[in-house]
Amino acid sequence: MLEIKNITVEAKENHQKIIKDLSLTIKNGEIHAIMGPNGTGKSTLSKTIMGHPKYELVDGDIIFNGESISQLTVDERGKRKIFLAMQDPTEIEGVTNSEFIKTSIQEISGERINYFNFIKEIEDSVENLNFNKEMIHRSLNKGFSGGEKKKNEVLQIKMLKPKFIILDELDSGLDVDSLKIVCDNICQYIEKYPETSILIITHYPRILKYLHPNYVHIMKDGKIIKTGDISLALETEKVGYNSINEVNERKAYE
Repeated sequence: MLEIKNITVEAKENHQKIIKDLSLTIKNGEIHAIMGPNGTGKSTLSKTIMGHPKYELVDGDIIFNGESISQLTVDERGKRKIFLAMQDPTEIEGVTNSEFIKTSIQEISGERINYFNFIKEIEDSVENLNFNKEMIHRSLNKGFSGGEKKKNEVLQIKMLKPKFIILDELDSGLDVDSLKIVCDNICQYIEKYPETSILIITHYPRILKYLHPNYVHIMKDGKIIKTGDISLALETEKVGYNSINEVNERKAYE
């Protein structure tokens, strides 16, 4: 589904290289997790895949379902059903949750939605997320707690039905009960749409115990230095990132 080919990315503001010759292949239905210390480029990678204008792809290419998306705008990537659940979701005053989601669905599909079916589906999704129904009538993320914002991101996933999902530190700001709820909803989504691929960016393995990644990658200094299964995440939690040495294991999962 997604092939990242030897990309180098720099910040446009100061031309600092953040990602350096990074490659990653994610197949249909696979779940990959990227872990690493602060400032190593994990969130930059997620934003680069999504086309954030703050970052420039200076080398390499990003292929999604056989098509290069490196020159596409953010909305064009969204219409191809790539979704980024943001670490700190944006607040938009004056645009309600329901209007935002309804408009997004229409932009992706190019068709008017059945309003009755839309209301039923969003209310069912809100209930499954243990989310206050009033939230869908409030301005997007305005006044939401950190946990409510993360639940709102998962609500958008359930409604927009993306093919490729990036979870950028979804577990930050969530208590134990809320983490289980959002992960249960994501697992239900994957069960319903098994071709969906997911890239999880996280510091801690607790979310991985719910979402069961096929591969775990350790990222340091802008590149992937080691790849394994969930045992690699558990080992890293015990010994720390500085004890993980670089090895060439790319061919093991590509």
